[in-house]
Amino acid sequence: MEATALTNHIFSTFSSHSSSSQASSTHHYHSLLPTTISLKNHKRILSSKVSVSSPRSHFNRRNFIICSSVNGIEETVKDVPIEKQFPAYPTVMDINKIREILPHRFPFLLVDRVIEYNAGVSAVAIKNVTINDNFFPGHFPERPIMPGVLMIEAMAQVGGVVMLQPEVGGSQQNFFFAGIDKVRFRKPVIAGDTLVMRMTLIKLQKRFGIAKMEGKAYVGGEVVCEGEFLMATGSSE
Repeated sequence: MEATALTNHIFSTFSSHSSSSQASSTHHYHSLLPTTISLKNHKRILSSKVSVSSPRSHFNRRNFIICSSVNGIEETVKDVPIEKQFPAYPTVMDINKIREILPHRFPFLLVDRVIEYNAGVSAVAIKNVTINDNFFPGHFPERPIMPGVLMIEAMAQVGGVVMLQPEVGGSQQNFFFAGIDKVRFRKPVIAGDTLVMRMTLIKLQKRFGIAKMEGKAYVGGEVVCEGEFLMATGSSE
């Protein structure tokens, strides 16, 4: 019954707009595509295939699959298989380039790829969290979650990608923690997550080799960790 009502509602909506002008029809056609539909029955998933034809639009025919989320709160419009919906992250610096910049090595190199880099300003990088990471057997055996201190370390390493470039400190120098402040952990990070970390240079005192950076880490677009970092560059002696 609900699937039939949903289908009839979509057809009646498009039919009500088909008698308007060409410009108006095209405008409403586009505005209806991302429509979110709430369902009263939250215990099952509805799916129905609807074929929509708009002769006045420059789109002649298109197939949509309307399917609800598991909790029934939102509807999404899909016409692409799920395995093709999520493109790969871009590669600005691969792991070999990262190893040329950062001094860290296994098991403490926590940056897999840099996906955005603004020289002297910011960097965005990812850490693919897998069950094979060496910290999971001990943290914790019954509920494997990524330690918060390692999230902070991973973010600091992304900061190092910014600081150890010629625009800031120079790739031949080392960098160290000088302080961390306002750190908050919002959600646990588990195996299978991709940790996306953005580090932005806020203030730099080149004379003293001190930099203040702002960091945020995301999983699925949601903030899982954030804080302010004070970093220092210099020799290891």
